[in-house]
Amino acid sequence: MNKEMLRLAFQNIYQCAPTAAYFSPGRVNLIGEHIDYHGGLVLPAAITIGIWGAIKPRTDQVLSIYSEGYSLTPLLIPFDKQEKNASSSWADYARGVIYMLQQAGYHLPYGFDLYVTSTMPTSGGLSSSSAFELLLLTIFNDLFDLKITKTEMALLGKKVENDFIGVLTGIMDQFVIAHGQKDQALLLNTTTLTYRYIPLELGNYTLLVANTNKKRGLADSKYNERFHETMGALKILQTKFSVKHLTELKEDALPVIKKMLDEVSFRRVKHVITEQQRTLASGEALKSGDIMTFARYLNGSHQSLKEDYEVTGIELDTLVDLCLDYGAIGARMTGAGFGGCAICLVKKENEGSLINKVVAAYKKKIGYAPTFYQASASNGTAKI
Repeated sequence: MNKEMLRLAFQNIYQCAPTAAYFSPGRVNLIGEHIDYHGGLVLPAAITIGIWGAIKPRTDQVLSIYSEGYSLTPLLIPFDKQEKNASSSWADYARGVIYMLQQAGYHLPYGFDLYVTSTMPTSGGLSSSSAFELLLLTIFNDLFDLKITKTEMALLGKKVENDFIGVLTGIMDQFVIAHGQKDQALLLNTTTLTYRYIPLELGNYTLLVANTNKKRGLADSKYNERFHETMGALKILQTKFSVKHLTELKEDALPVIKKMLDEVSFRRVKHVITEQQRTLASGEALKSGDIMTFARYLNGSHQSLKEDYEVTGIELDTLVDLCLDYGAIGARMTGAGFGGCAICLVKKENEGSLINKVVAAYKKKIGYAPTFYQASASNGTAKI
């Protein structure tokens, strides 16, 4: 996809030329999974696959959206009433953005025609929903000179997910999609929203994104269940530990914690605490160019997500295991889990061989093939 292809696609649908075009990246979380809603440190990167949009202003207060792959004709969303709609649930994110902007006191004097297409898998764990939210927020911000900062847009996107869609996500996805920089990962403190960039320099290795092609949506997954399990455990632990978040606890507290919780709750908490330490150590490994150590932390992260947090499943576990069997030095699920995508680090010279072998073996076991993408770190959502 490029700007000229986007212009032609818009013109085909709306019979006129667009006035502006935008790109909003997906994201991979390198490490620090199921940590952002616990106020800890995460290490994501915006990536070069994402959502493309072209627009032309209208004269009424209506958003018209044509989404490639979802629409037969443009969907009209009036600004005066925003309610979720099961018959066009993909557009609920647009409805939520309009609603949250209006609730925040922003005046939206007119709407626009929007053509949207994506180069990343939907429901693949690369945060297509957050990319869509930031695309719309950036367009509204530009059109009406709302002067919303990138961080404020990320927070508005989170409110769309939490308060309109009903998924209890943290801030990580929207934040890195807003603040992404080319060739940089972002080490984010999800409590203070302070962050720093860490060069994503992999040397002779390449980062592959592998989609299980098992479809799942966050709202109907066990994502909210894990949220409530860990928040319940936190309340129990706060009777002994003076902490606001589980990520403030250290590994040396695990023996005491084990005595306070049931087995399942303990394993959930164990993942959060150990994943936080892996994230910190991974940031240091990348800074020093120690790719082998970083890869070992990826492997440890997946094992913890599989055994302690239990958010992987046969598709993700098979994909990760096969990547490691066929040459990857590190691999793990990325995103919420329960399907979606994994990432793996492999030598550039072995990339083609790994992909061919993994596709064949995965298809034989699971019944359908995975899809591989080569991803590098991208700038955040912006006009192109």
